[in-house]
Amino acid sequence: MTYHLDGAVIPTGFDVPVEPLRRAAHFTGEPGCIAEARAFAATFLQQLRTEWCAAIDARSDGAVLLVVSELVTNADRHSEGPYILELEGTDSSVTVAVYDSSATLPRVFPRDPERVGRHGLEIVRALAQDIAVERVPVGKRVRAVLTFDAG
Repeated sequence: MTYHLDGAVIPTGFDVPVEPLRRAAHFTGEPGCIAEARAFAATFLQQLRTEWCAAIDARSDGAVLLVVSELVTNADRHSEGPYILELEGTDSSVTVAVYDSSATLPRVFPRDPERVGRHGLEIVRALAQDIAVERVPVGKRVRAVLTFDAG
């Protein structure tokens, strides 16, 4: 509940959102989509700070943007069509989900610092607290959950 007193907004402590903030964007895979996805995620994080009063530090901010980059890049390279980026967040976590049209599940390679490329999922695994990959009717969904301190 918010009281208005002569134009001033006074929060009462009951203004905490109940539902997580959710946003989704559709990308065609054309050049520039990965940068657009990162910009979309950056805007989402700012909305999370404003609407959920999320205390997202620079490290967590960078981690979310890197996970978005890696998952969208994988969808861009390995699917035959458009993909969807879905973000959901609260003051303590962000879930990044990418849907694409390929039913082929991503492969996790063993660590190899001499391997060139194919480190994307390895990076996501290092940053996320939870990762899930599942087939959906039109392809697959890769979902990563990142948590951060609320204070």
